[in-house]
Amino acid sequence: MAKIKLNGIELEVIEHGSRSNPTILLICGWSVQLTFWPKSFIDNLVDAGFHVVTYDNRDTGHSEKFGRFLATSPLSPHVLLARRLKSKKLTAYTLEHMAQDAVGVLDALGIEKAHILGLSMGGMITQIVAADYPQYVHSATILMSTTNRFGLPTPAARLAYDVFVARRGRSTSERAKRSLAIWKKIRTQDGGYDDQEFYDGIQSTIDRSFYPAGRKRQLEAIIATGDLRRFAQRIVAPTLVIHGSKDLLAKPHGGLDIATNIRGARFELIEGAGHDLAPNRIDQFTRLIIPHCKSHND
Repeated sequence: MAKIKLNGIELEVIEHGSRSNPTILLICGWSVQLTFWPKSFIDNLVDAGFHVVTYDNRDTGHSEKFGRFLATSPLSPHVLLARRLKSKKLTAYTLEHMAQDAVGVLDALGIEKAHILGLSMGGMITQIVAADYPQYVHSATILMSTTNRFGLPTPAARLAYDVFVARRGRSTSERAKRSLAIWKKIRTQDGGYDDQEFYDGIQSTIDRSFYPAGRKRQLEAIIATGDLRRFAQRIVAPTLVIHGSKDLLAKPHGGLDIATNIRGARFELIEGAGHDLAPNRIDQFTRLIIPHCKSHND
């Protein structure tokens, strides 16, 4: 692990595999840390001959926190005004700033060009990176994400409340139990999980960093950035969009909308998959991702 400085902030970064190999940059989703990426997923990519870079997004994990900015409701007037005006100045940051972070990681590591892979919110950031910084992008892979377009199907109200609003509790064990209950709803139902191992992983993640204010500001960033079709429609990099058919949080319509708005994009639906990289689906994901990336090492 290493702290790197970029864009005036510090981010926590981990490299896997040899820098002499083509790089895949993994961009995390909303509120999750770099520990979210399963070891077997990263190992599959490294074993296929890739240098894999993971990092904690700003306001998450061991990366810099933005406590100097108030964490408010994502539906606050200034957030909605930022969305309407497409302004980067009314909130602590937007997904466009987070896209600058992704490019900054590559610059700091001396990597001129990479395959960009983002999951959920990371898939939103990937759309912006591919649109605004095409010179850095061999290919784009977008997992379980959306264009954030108004009118797309949204999660059930109770699920949205549990995921985005409800407090996790005061103790590590209470937070872990509540987080496990939420993940059980949105993950792949036949994913091959060991619940005790999954629970222990959640506890370790909470011990590593628990920062609710960062979750709020990242959600503000998603809402303030708004409709991403203005980015998706400018993407020229070869793009693979993958979505689970049973994703209750980011429904498959979001992935389809991404693929529809990116010229030449390929859409793949993983039957039965939820909003996760389940143990018994990882090989299926990487069998799609590896040849896509290997085909575009220009």
